[in-house]
Amino acid sequence: MRATTFVDSPVLSIDNDDPPAAERRAVDEEARRAAERAEELDLARSCAEGDVRAMSRLYERYAPRVFNVVTRMVGKQESEELAQDAFVRVFKGIHGFRGGSALGTWIYRLTMNLCLSYLSKRNRRRRLQERYEREQVATWETPPRRRPWLRARLEAALKELPDGYRAVLVLHDVEGLSHKEIAAILDCREGTSKSQLHKARLRMRALLEPELELLEREGTPTECPETER
Repeated sequence: MRATTFVDSPVLSIDNDDPPAAERRAVDEEARRAAERAEELDLARSCAEGDVRAMSRLYERYAPRVFNVVTRMVGKQESEELAQDAFVRVFKGIHGFRGGSALGTWIYRLTMNLCLSYLSKRNRRRRLQERYEREQVATWETPPRRRPWLRARLEAALKELPDGYRAVLVLHDVEGLSHKEIAAILDCREGTSKSQLHKARLRMRALLEPELELLEREGTPTECPETER
């Protein structure tokens, strides 16, 4: 009888044409993103050519996000007009969109730049008015026994943040964007985005300190609430 050797043992074959599941998912995800980019590029080109239906599709898709960002950045009173200004800029500049980033990222960047520019032009009278409003809030007398977090107070605190802090806080905590996406929108490093977010949250807590102390006296948990979406 011939002795069985290692050479006689069956050899396991590896089918190189069948990649692991994780690799297949990565390939599928890349294909999905490529398809989305191609669809966005076609939509942008149609808008640049003056296609009214394409412009309507783009507006309906991104208007809620743009309005939300603008509202958080400049407040409700000016948000509608500024959001419309943002779309005027979008449609005027859409011919320059080349698909180097996601269409949404490009629109976010344009909108945020518009908001920051607008905020930088606010005059001293507006700042004095906001200071007066903050002082009025600080002089609340006996509050209700159970005071919920008022949307108006959160919005007032948000307005008091430096523009850069507010931009990162709105994009991350309100819009749910990643630091990578925020870095692309604000043209900064991811580390800068993370640092600004940390400082913004600390600043928000400091601004809401009177209310946190009040809740602590009432026996209510004093965790600083997230900004409402």
